[in-house]
Amino acid sequence: MTAAENVCYTLINVASDSEPPSEVCLKTDLEKGEIKAKTEALKKVIIMILNGEKLPGLLMTIIRFVLPLQDHTIKKLLLVFWEIVPKTTPDGKLLQEMILVCDAYRKDLQHPNEFIRGSTLRFLCKLKESELLEPLMPAIRACLEHRHSYVRRNAVLAIYTIYRNFEHLIPDAPELIHDFLVNEKDASCKRNAFMMLIHADQDRALDYLSTCIDQVHTFGDILQLVIVELIYKVCHANPTERARFIRCIYNLLQSSSPAVKYEAAGTLVTLSSAPTAIKAAAQCYIDLIIKESDNNVKLIVLDRLVELKEHPTHERVLQDLVMDILRVLGTPDLEVRKKTLQLALDLVSSRNVEELVIVLKKEVIKTNNVTEHEDTDKYRQLLVRTLHSCSVRFPDMAANVIPVLMEFLSDTNEAAAADVLEFVREAIQRFDILRPLIIEKMLEVFHAIKTVKIFRGALWILGEYCSTKEDIQSVMTEVRRSLGEIPIVENEIKKETGELKAEDEVTAAPAQKLVTEMGTYVTQSALSSSRPSKKDEDRSENSLDSLSHNFVSPLILFLVLRPPLRDFLMHGYFYVTSSLATTLTKVALRYVSIVQDKKKQNSFVAEAMLIMVTVLHLGKSSLAKRPITDDDVDRISLCLKVLSECSPLMNDIFNKECRKSLSRMLTVRMEEEKLSQKKESEKRSVTVQADDPISFMQLTAKNETTSKEDQFQLSLLAAMGNTQRKEAADPMASKLNKVTQLTGFSDPVYAEAYVHVNQYDIVLDVLVVNQTSDTLQNCTLELATLGDLKLVEKPSPLTLAPHDFANIKANVKVASTENGIIFGNIVYDVSGAASDRNCVVLSDIHIDIMDYIQPASCTDAEFRQMWTEFEWENKVTVNTNITDLNEYLQHILKSTNMKCLTPEKALSGFCGFMAANLYARSIFGEDALANVSIEKPIHLGPDVPVNGHIRIRAKSQGMALSLGDKINLSQKKATL
Repeated sequence: MTAAENVCYTLINVASDSEPPSEVCLKTDLEKGEIKAKTEALKKVIIMILNGEKLPGLLMTIIRFVLPLQDHTIKKLLLVFWEIVPKTTPDGKLLQEMILVCDAYRKDLQHPNEFIRGSTLRFLCKLKESELLEPLMPAIRACLEHRHSYVRRNAVLAIYTIYRNFEHLIPDAPELIHDFLVNEKDASCKRNAFMMLIHADQDRALDYLSTCIDQVHTFGDILQLVIVELIYKVCHANPTERARFIRCIYNLLQSSSPAVKYEAAGTLVTLSSAPTAIKAAAQCYIDLIIKESDNNVKLIVLDRLVELKEHPTHERVLQDLVMDILRVLGTPDLEVRKKTLQLALDLVSSRNVEELVIVLKKEVIKTNNVTEHEDTDKYRQLLVRTLHSCSVRFPDMAANVIPVLMEFLSDTNEAAAADVLEFVREAIQRFDILRPLIIEKMLEVFHAIKTVKIFRGALWILGEYCSTKEDIQSVMTEVRRSLGEIPIVENEIKKETGELKAEDEVTAAPAQKLVTEMGTYVTQSALSSSRPSKKDEDRSENSLDSLSHNFVSPLILFLVLRPPLRDFLMHGYFYVTSSLATTLTKVALRYVSIVQDKKKQNSFVAEAMLIMVTVLHLGKSSLAKRPITDDDVDRISLCLKVLSECSPLMNDIFNKECRKSLSRMLTVRMEEEKLSQKKESEKRSVTVQADDPISFMQLTAKNETTSKEDQFQLSLLAAMGNTQRKEAADPMASKLNKVTQLTGFSDPVYAEAYVHVNQYDIVLDVLVVNQTSDTLQNCTLELATLGDLKLVEKPSPLTLAPHDFANIKANVKVASTENGIIFGNIVYDVSGAASDRNCVVLSDIHIDIMDYIQPASCTDAEFRQMWTEFEWENKVTVNTNITDLNEYLQHILKSTNMKCLTPEKALSGFCGFMAANLYARSIFGEDALANVSIEKPIHLGPDVPVNGHIRIRAKSQGMALSLGDKINLSQKKATL
């Protein structure tokens, strides 16, 4: 929107509700009124002309009584008035009165006030009548030598506009501006002059650049940006010029302006694929990320590095810069850190993996010392996963990583501890040489584990992989240490009745003395050296902190503090007993096969069975807060029966089949990762078939200039996103698909809109056609939005001649991913009619949320965690004509832009039903989860459609409802 349009829009808003004054009143105010009255009258004249009034009788009055005034406000309004007032007769000839106007503006171009001169020059850029401009040319040329830069830079713009529209008025404009550019010192003036030469005479621009190419780094940033643009265009049109300007681009990488450095780095990558050029550009990007404080800028520049990495020849260059990229981890924003770690993981190789692991280990240690932040736990989880991936890809590094990560098993953050546990499970299965180290570290931290889920997983690992006599005995020792004195029920009853003596309990295990804040001593049993997790805050009676403020005896303290496993059982977490029973069964069977002494065998098996029985007894007693479930009772009973028989068959099932299942799962996961990496590499590689047609750039445009512009525009479109790339490939088909008809063909005003979606903005390009024989005045497009949409600005009113048409643009800001609706109407007045305003109601425009949803991936643990946390759920009933389960799933994936997280092998085959997890992420950072549970009733025939349900979960209600609506609308497959 131009300055004149802004002024007009403000004037219209101010005076839209008032009645238009008569021409006689306006003439009186313009002739005899004071400055203030003339100002108000001139505003009303402008409004009336914009509304379609002609007012020819006021033209001479304004020239006589208003034009000679020197008031700055009136002069600004006059610029708007002369821009919109009709300047020609109906037959196209210039009005005689405009000669007087021309003379007035010739004087303004010679005015001593630089603001008046500059404003007049800007006004001349909008004039389309060469007869008005011709007498002003000497004065415009003289403004190039004015002392003030504001006048000079506007004079350059005026000369450029006149040269572009009426070249015969100033044929020597390129030469004139070139001489001006050589002698000019002001940066803004030089920028405007150089920009004109680029578009008017590119050869002269190159000649000037050649004379000062060594001084480019001393120019202002606005001029440097224009120089980068020129070099980009010239080198793409004529590749032989690259060697001439590549040094200049290198120099601009050292510019003090971040914008110039960013553009220069991008241009350098497109001009040269040499390793030195790629390294310099990447180093420039990294410096920008580190120095810029805006997280959005960091993410944008990180995307440029990711694009560089996807090029096969550039990846090796970036591998040498991995350590520099890791400097970005100093940014506290989690999204920046996440993208940085992913980029570093993609670039890691055997040459730099050791350095990468060292840095990540330091970052892990830092998270323990940093003051608790809301993203600290998530960042620690990211570091754990990155170290996990490094260790899997480079097994030699696992020995250095495991000791650091094993400490996190006792962390209160269950997510990070679960990731460590998953890593340990995978490492101990794949790397036999690391098993002794992992078992040793696991036994060291076993007693300090604070959460039930991690304790259960640690039990499974110890029971599965402890194979020596010493390790098996250590496992039994740790289990007894975590369980405390048995039988549990009798021991707890004695503690409650006070029959248990303090000295008996203190001698049962080593004790340490603690000093409270009051300076008194308390004794803590070594059986319970861990604190409860945050998740189990209801166990406040077990917290040592609550006791440190009071003096307590050793007996009372022991009665309160419990070993970790015993504490879990007392609070009813009996699901851990299934893992405990399985672990004890495995180690007991393995101990029997290793030790030949029958007495020791019986003793070990009896102790294992005693532990299971006492746990079973506790679960059925009233001491536990929640009773044991029937499933857990069945598992413990089964394990007791297995130990009582000790058959070879059960030994194979417990000690071999479980490990085989894990091995198969890890193998499938590795195959999926390799398949996904293969697909990504196939996307990166450009394959050209032998029978593909050859594209000759010389034949794609009518002349060389158009070819340059096409190349530049296509590259810009390709840099703007997927939507724009599709439009660049087939612009007509893409635009036609986005045209929405707003009114009927028989309405007096026909309207249709082209909906252009660009990231967070929606631009409506509305075509309005007057289908009547009347002049429509004050034709206004009134819009309103429903949903998380916001109309940025109100479209300006316009006047439509009979059977005329016009384009109106409206901008809508999008704030979240949900179904948005834009509705409204077109109101207008008929010229000469005395009736009220007419109104045409528009059809609704539905904004497709698919423009904002992108496929994404996450781990199973993340999916389950989000599924638990998200509170909004939308259950959609399957109603389709598709008869195949896989076909329906693929149709849903295509319709919703979601990604299937369930492995393909799990979905292969046919069994009559299917369950799959889907995941997507919006550009606003909103997560969307879906679970597809469908079946095909085979007994009803082969042509029966699929039925079932789709459950959608999201953090926001709008996201869940919008995705459900989209699935409902697209469930049925179109039939021809």
